[in-house]
Parts: sequence; C-alpha cells; structure tokens
Amino acid sequence: MLTLATPLQAGGGFLYWAIIFFVLAIVAAAVGARGVAGISMEIARIFVLIFIILAVVALLL
Repeated sequence: MLTLATPLQAGGGFLYWAIIFFVLAIVAAAVGARGVAGISMEIARIFVLIFIILAVVALLL
C-alpha cells in the first residue's frame, strides 16, 4: 500500500493549543489567578512561535 507523506501538516495543532492556552490565560486573569495566567500565556506564546516557524518552513519547502 502506497502512503503519501504530508510534510509539516501537523503544525495546525500548535495553533489550536496556543488558542486553548490563551483562552485559559484570559479566564485565569479574569478570576485573579495571576500565576496560572502567566504560565498559560508563556505556553501559548511558545506554541505560536513553533507554529510560525513550521509555517515558514512549510512555505519554503
């Protein structure tokens, strides 16, 4: 059976998780949990950076 590889197509997962952690950070900040909000924003920022890097690499290939 022939399987076709889809290079860097899984990058959308990073954007999904970045949005999830961003929403979690907004909710945590609204409730007053500053530590959770800060950690969630850092995780979201890292996922967005990974998504952007993978998107650029995918466009160049």
